[in-house]
Amino acid sequence: MKIIACGSVPTIVAPEKYFTGKVLQTPIIEKEAPARLRATLVSFEPGARTHWHTHPLGQTLYVTAGAGLAQTWGGPIEAIKAGDVISFAPGEKHWHGAGPNTTMTHIAMQEALDGVHAEWLEAVSDEQYGG
Repeated sequence: MKIIACGSVPTIVAPEKYFTGKVLQTPIIEKEAPARLRATLVSFEPGARTHWHTHPLGQTLYVTAGAGLAQTWGGPIEAIKAGDVISFAPGEKHWHGAGPNTTMTHIAMQEALDGVHAEWLEAVSDEQYGG
């Protein structure tokens, strides 16, 4: 058994090259090979969001607080809220983040394929975000 004490892993400001707006990330777990799991607590301020991205083995989000938005490429923008579970298929281009007037926090869970958890793409424009 391994216990990771609360507060022993620092929260970071998410890099601007992957996110728009203020986003905080707190790592939960990153297993070493042969395991592949990475989980992160991600908190978005109003209007903040990821860039478009994909995951080689898919991604699952569990919204823990607030309300936000998520969209797959070519699909409608969907409202998400605390308690929702969102699942993206392997290679599915998508984004997710807070609503324009609300904060949103989720746990992001994905597995790595050959050490890669995500492929980051272009920013979600204000026009795309606004629907």
